[in-house]
This record gives sequence, C-alpha cells and structure tokens, in this order.
Amino acid sequence: MNTPEALKNIRVVLCATAHPGNIGSAARAMRTMGITDLALVNPQRYPDPQTQWFAAGAVDVLESARVCATLEDALEGVSFAVACSARRRDIAVPLTDVRSAAQEAVAQAQQQRVAFVFGNETSGLSNDEVSRCHLLASIPVDPAFSSLNVAAAVQVFCYELRMACGAALPEERPPLLAAINDVEAFYRHLETTLVEIGFLDPRQPRKLMQRLRRLFGRTRLQVEEVNILRGILSGLTHPQPRRSSKDEK
Repeated sequence: MNTPEALKNIRVVLCATAHPGNIGSAARAMRTMGITDLALVNPQRYPDPQTQWFAAGAVDVLESARVCATLEDALEGVSFAVACSARRRDIAVPLTDVRSAAQEAVAQAQQQRVAFVFGNETSGLSNDEVSRCHLLASIPVDPAFSSLNVAAAVQVFCYELRMACGAALPEERPPLLAAINDVEAFYRHLETTLVEIGFLDPRQPRKLMQRLRRLFGRTRLQVEEVNILRGILSGLTHPQPRRSSKDEK
C-alpha cells in the first residue's frame, strides 16, 4: 500500500531526549508507519552510535532529522501541534486521547503541516512547551502503571496516525486452485494406488472414491497441494531407498 499523503505532513518532535537509543527507536517506530519528518530539540547525546543501532535501518529518518535549539524552531512551518504527555495540566489546552488527536491531526495534515511533540524521558514536557500546542493528547494506559517509554509512545501515536489515514493490511492474492483436469488426474492416481496397496477392492468399492471426492472437494485443492498428494501416492507405490548417514556424508 502506498503511504497516505497526509503522513508526509506529520512531524515528530523529541524534546531534550536523554538516551540516544530512544531517538533511534523513535525513528524506527516512525519509519514503520510511513512518517519520516523528525526534529530533535536539544538532544543530550546526539549523534551517537546507539542511535544508529536502535534505529535498525531507519537511517533515512535520522539522516534527514533536524537538530533545533528551541521548540519554536522545531515547529517552524507547523500549523497544528499536539503535545503528547501522560500528565494532566492546569493550562488552557484541550485534553484528548491519542486516537481523537490522530484523527484531528490527519484532517489538518491533508493541507498543512502538523507536529506531535514528546518530552524528556524523566520530566516530560514543561507547561510552557505544552502551551505552544493546540491539543494535549494522552494514551489511555493503566492508571496503576502509567509510565511509558518515549519511543513506545511515539510508536502508539504513529500507529494511530496511520490508521486515521485509512491504512489496512494488503489484500492477499487468492490461492491458485488446481485445474479440474489435474484434480481428476489426482483422483485416478489415488484410486489406482488404493487398489495397488490393497485398500480398495474394485469389485466392492462401497462408494469409497465418492467419499474421498467429497473429502478433498471441501478443501478446494490448490496446485501445490495436488502435486504434494500425487508425490505421496508415487512414494507409496514406488518407494525410494532411504539414504544412509554414510551416503549423506
């Protein structure tokens, strides 16, 4: 499936990230969902080898990432910003959940650039940083254990953003069914083999082949399945000698 166009207008902003591995993991989380615009505000350790290790191949996201001195710089060109935090704030920024925030952001991202802002691993976002955003969004986690790694939070938000764009798993191609003449050849081979091994008495067949036809007919035999079954039948009537361990050597 092609990347939804709206995802190209979504930016992830990480503020004062302490561990370089979290930057790499966040880049990987973004890339798996088709989001590639990353901005870093005063990262404590960047660049760093661990960033590359944790990115696990999402090098393009890291190479295009911008390092900014302030959140204002990171939000340049952004028309709609969402602060991502688990802490409730006594400020005039509407609070919503991650799914609702993603839906609203995708609607804006059809024409304008939007951003999702994440805070430091220890202290999160400051009230000043949150106040620069239009929404405060939280993941509805278990209240008894609400601590969530920043890269994991990025993954959840990016997933919701992709789903809000109408993403779906690619449709699988239907299996190649065996041609009717090939299935009939299998039934003839089966009947011949059953007679040869003494399982079927041609003088008193007792509808055995009809029942076997119903049995295999329910499975809608595929091309490979017919080949496997005929290979088994050939092995029953013309067994190949087993190779000894000496032969294998």
